[in-house]
Amino acid sequence: MGLFDRLRGDGAPRVAFIGVDGVPYSLLAENEELFPNFAAIAEEGTAGEISSIVPPESSACWPSLTTGVNPGETGVYGFQDREVGTYDTYVPMGREVQADRVWDRVQEEGRNATVLNVPVTFPPQRNVQRMVSGFLSPDLEKATHPESVREYLEELDYRIDVNPKLGHEEDKADFIEDAHETVDARFEAFKHYIEEDDWDLFFGVFMTTDRVNHFLFKDYERDGEYKDEFLEFYQKIDDYIGRLREGLPEDVTLIVASDHGFTSLDYEVHFNEWLRQEGWLSFGTDTPEELGDISDDTKAYSFIPGRFYINLEGREPRGSVPEEEYDDVRDKLKADLLELEGPDGNQVVERVVEKEEAFRGDHDDIAPDLVAIPNKGFDLKSGFKANSDIFTTGPRNGMHSFDNTSLYIDHPDATIGDADLFDITPTVLDLLDVEYSRGDFDGASLV
Repeated sequence: MGLFDRLRGDGAPRVAFIGVDGVPYSLLAENEELFPNFAAIAEEGTAGEISSIVPPESSACWPSLTTGVNPGETGVYGFQDREVGTYDTYVPMGREVQADRVWDRVQEEGRNATVLNVPVTFPPQRNVQRMVSGFLSPDLEKATHPESVREYLEELDYRIDVNPKLGHEEDKADFIEDAHETVDARFEAFKHYIEEDDWDLFFGVFMTTDRVNHFLFKDYERDGEYKDEFLEFYQKIDDYIGRLREGLPEDVTLIVASDHGFTSLDYEVHFNEWLRQEGWLSFGTDTPEELGDISDDTKAYSFIPGRFYINLEGREPRGSVPEEEYDDVRDKLKADLLELEGPDGNQVVERVVEKEEAFRGDHDDIAPDLVAIPNKGFDLKSGFKANSDIFTTGPRNGMHSFDNTSLYIDHPDATIGDADLFDITPTVLDLLDVEYSRGDFDGASLV
């Protein structure tokens, strides 16, 4: 055993959380013979499908999963957010997350956390014993705390992320090889720090699963060219989960979870072009490149994934919709979204969520007025290129889903039931015997 076990002995409970970004529960549950380690956790503990958040985008999901609160509290709604009172946008990073992370609460109790590769954690926090930031980090040198971590990770050829550009090639062989190399180094790092660090909470995320799903998921679901390679990659993930579980001391509870589900992608839907063609949006230039190019007679605009904003007077700089007309305009947009059909004749949007239903908190002033949840096969984009097609196809054949999110808890007293992402942080704290107030979270402990 490593330093981790030599230092322990106080009897305090510990939790290891392993994230598998974007892994749908159905994939694991319907192929138990291929994934025996996931099946073993389900049999000896519990497992089930849970719900993601609105919207189900990783940049918003991981802040909510790691805080137990909705984007109205975290302040992060997606990969791109907008500044209050302007049309300026920014990419939210770790410092934009306004709620306490689960590892912050652990550290405040005088206990230790090791945090590796969690999306939206750049720059790395200095108040945890070890952190390697994940998705959105510019490079490994800037993503590590303490700095000595970088030297070890460089020896492993550790990457923050797979190279997604390789997935755009028709031949996916190089992409698949890169995905394997990325996840191999990630496993070695997880194994090393699980053994060597004196932690109460270990929190690590495999994000490569999401990348593989984006480019190969339809091959799996519809018996495509790369189905075997897809399943072989997931068998490796299952093996790594099993090996990490086997190396954990008996007083550690293992949780494995995804942040959203996945399904096959048939069409990308460019909603700002749809809004333009339907008379909701107009540009002040023939070659718009950003949100600031919209004209002052615009009634609505869109961000990914499926977020819609009413161009409201007094809130937007060139707002055109009077406040007294807000409800009627929003209701009309909601109805139009639900009526939209794709090239195949199928309904594009399954349901539309109003902001009051999904978002609560001090940061709901940048919340979208509506969020469209798509039917399977329709990936909701925005874009600001006028006179483009509404429905297109591209190199990606998999897309996020709100449902079919995975949760596995290796504990006999856990019950998943009708759970969602917000339940994970209070569950971790409960397992660690860290006190909290029930009102701190939008979820509740599953133990």
